[in-house]
Amino acid sequence: MTVNAPVRPTTSDLIGRHAGRDRPGPLKPLPTERERGSSPRTGERVRPLTRRQIEDRLQELGDLYAETSGGGPWAWNQARGAFLRRLAVDVRRPGFELLIAETTVLTGCAHGFPIRGDGPRWEGFDGYIPGSLLRLAAAERLFVVSGILVPPRVRRQYQNRAWNLARRLQRRLLADHGVAAGVTLVDRFDDRTAEALRSWGWRYVDGDTPRAPPLGPFRVLVLGS
Repeated sequence: MTVNAPVRPTTSDLIGRHAGRDRPGPLKPLPTERERGSSPRTGERVRPLTRRQIEDRLQELGDLYAETSGGGPWAWNQARGAFLRRLAVDVRRPGFELLIAETTVLTGCAHGFPIRGDGPRWEGFDGYIPGSLLRLAAAERLFVVSGILVPPRVRRQYQNRAWNLARRLQRRLLADHGVAAGVTLVDRFDDRTAEALRSWGWRYVDGDTPRAPPLGPFRVLVLGS
């Protein structure tokens, strides 16, 4: 699972203004610095891409990953190439979906695929899905969210709002497939990604605050049921 955001955040300010109509009223205070941020009315458009559209926009998607991964040019190239290789594997999975967020430019994306309990479709997740989720998988109601790429404001501002872009993307993925829950794997040492996901409503499958790191290489996080 990858959650990318540049190191340096940006801030978009909203200035409120009171205009009296029939009679004067109390002036509303300007929003504080903590209250300022992206408005749900000016949020990005979210839509899915077909496999052909994904192929046509691979370079753009790779650039988005590189821009949000941080580090220098060498790190960008390494991360970009690894992301595109993983995407090439995932896009072949049955039920794969990739959503993009855009204004006049591409601003974010999220992608994943449904898990089913019939052999090769478990590829990559064998041995990591706990028993509590096996029934959902067998009923085809479990979805892997394998990547969320968003700007820094989404990770740092209004994480608990329904119109937060990451929340919109992950909710849309689950709704499009009619599943009960999402699941993702996070490297056991990747605290940054785990904390970003938890701020968007994910929880550890073995409890909200595990007492010790997992024994295996991954932590399992779930969203929904």
